[in-house]
Amino acid sequence: MNLNTFVSDTTDPRQRGREIGACWTSQIQRTVGSYLAFFPQLDIQPSAVRLAADASLQALRDWCPALAEEVEGLAEGARLPLWQLAALNARTEILALAPRAPVEGECSTAVYAPAGADRVLSLQTWDWHDSLVPEGLLLQLVGSHGLTVKLFTEFGMLGKIGVNSAGVGVHFNILHHASDHGDAGVPVHAVARRVIEEARSVDEAVALVRSARVSASTVLTVFSHQAAPLRLASIEMSPAAVAVVEPEAGWMLHTNHFLDAGLAHGERTQDVSTTYARLAHVYAQRSAMAGTDLRARARAMCGSLGAQAPICFHADPELPPTERWETLLTVALNTERCELEYHAGNPLALAELGFFRF
Repeated sequence: MNLNTFVSDTTDPRQRGREIGACWTSQIQRTVGSYLAFFPQLDIQPSAVRLAADASLQALRDWCPALAEEVEGLAEGARLPLWQLAALNARTEILALAPRAPVEGECSTAVYAPAGADRVLSLQTWDWHDSLVPEGLLLQLVGSHGLTVKLFTEFGMLGKIGVNSAGVGVHFNILHHASDHGDAGVPVHAVARRVIEEARSVDEAVALVRSARVSASTVLTVFSHQAAPLRLASIEMSPAAVAVVEPEAGWMLHTNHFLDAGLAHGERTQDVSTTYARLAHVYAQRSAMAGTDLRARARAMCGSLGAQAPICFHADPELPPTERWETLLTVALNTERCELEYHAGNPLALAELGFFRF
């Protein structure tokens, strides 16, 4: 994946969307086209895509009008029909319509915030279908509440993983629950973006997540540079409920299944998924990942298996796009400096080749 950067100085959401859309028209058009071609491969009919896109955009307008305006600006700037940008931002909600339960998960997150520590250590892999994201975007903006925001996302999508100048960081992992449904709610990527843009604490992040009616499941692992009663937590959201999972011995580890005991009863990820093996692997590597050196932590995350560790995906070109996964990004969030520290590849590649800062 090739990563591009963009810094927006405007605080007007529609104008920001137009700027991004006009600057990155070809990338956004390609991303939209790739997803619209991908959905039918999962037996999601085009008519269902359009209905979900329209419904999710209306849910977003009701919940956060400013983010809906940014989507409208993106469509204008990229010269695409509005419903197509709405479909892109609702891709998780649309994927929940697939008649077959997912056979794989994606992304492994590890955050360490021991009692009394001055710094929170975070690290995440972002694994996705390589054919859908040949390019990604690192975006800096000034949010609606005056905070500087830096985030990683797919072209044309509001948000995913990021940090703000109040010292709050957000990691993102998809989940699947029996309550996921086709009555499209607020896009979970928009929920992540609003948390990154507005939250000044983990408690504020929880309140924002609880305020959104969602139709698909996701977990946001949120942490704050400032010490507080709740400094680190995974906020598991589903249509059935929102649960707050607190760390164990300073560690918050998450892959792609529910950790909350109540929500776990509705788990929809199939047993063939690697999510359980990945969580067990990261759990076993905890003590080696406690150091502050990022390259050492990334190497430790892989362990003795290196690039063959279960947290590292390698795309098999012989498989169809729907079954092909790759670790496209390894990213840490530095809440002291409001920075993303990243490498476009798996953790071993970061350890061996180094990382960039944004």
